Amino acid sequence: MQLIRGMYNVKMPFTGTALTIGNFDGVHLGHQAVLSHLREKANALNLPTVVMLFEPQPREYFTPNQAPARLMRLRDKLHYLAKMGVDYVICIRFNQAFAALTADEFVALLVQKLRVRFLSVGDDFRFGAHRQGDFAYLQQAGQTFGFQVEDNPSFNLNGERVSSTAIRHALAQGDLEHAACLLGRTYSLQGRIVHGNKLGRTIGFPTANVMLHRKVVPLKGVFAVKVRLKSGEILTGVANLGNRPTINGVTPLLEVHLFDFNRDIYGQTIEVMLCHKIRDEIKFPSFEALKAQITQDAKTARLYFRPAR
Repeated sequence: MQLIRGMYNVKMPFTGTALTIGNFDGVHLGHQAVLSHLREKANALNLPTVVMLFEPQPREYFTPNQAPARLMRLRDKLHYLAKMGVDYVICIRFNQAFAALTADEFVALLVQKLRVRFLSVGDDFRFGAHRQGDFAYLQQAGQTFGFQVEDNPSFNLNGERVSSTAIRHALAQGDLEHAACLLGRTYSLQGRIVHGNKLGRTIGFPTANVMLHRKVVPLKGVFAVKVRLKSGEILTGVANLGNRPTINGVTPLLEVHLFDFNRDIYGQTIEVMLCHKIRDEIKFPSFEALKAQITQDAKTARLYFRPAR
């Protein structure tokens, strides 16, 4: 898969594309259905599959203080889009200039730069300055410029519409099992292990500290986790995700204590799969109280992973 940042980096126009546009936050079951259908259409038309997405996401640009927490960073999103067989991702920088494009100008980009021949979007998709363009507008443009437009029907699982909003709600409620059902996989976070303040060692629980590079996370608490190392090896452990109120932390950090493990993995990028929520993150009156609770959390996590008899 090739990442193209900005239309200006499309040096040679495509001869044709099968395109979809959206945030694809989480690359959940609904997104997977859209991408699978796009792949089928692209194969039938002998075209590359192209995903257009925006950084920042439009809602983050217009109302940054009200935008919901992302399910995943761009880096992780690209990983899962590649797994779905996407050929190109066009990542548009959403800024004042782009937001000011008229609906006609936006369609012109799709036609002139991407040579769109098949376009798949939600029937509530809006675009152009003041949201002047809609699905009906695209259908009319398709007739004018010779491309097919198809809407992405909602994907339902057991009668529930699968969406990034529904997944965020499940995560906020600590219902990791339901979130996993909607995602089609266990919810996970990826990041590089960095040196921390080493406080975990002083209370007998050394941790791998993972920088998340985000101001807001969709959930907080203490979790039983599985960790995939760079080698592919999977380990179990207990993790705290949050701001660490006991030490007056302000930036979200993922701290993972791996069971029966003492190798040096600083600098590695790991995937932390959140399997079961143990409790909410709370502020303790002392490090002794924190140590006692972590000891209990570790026991709970070990029991969670103990094979059923």
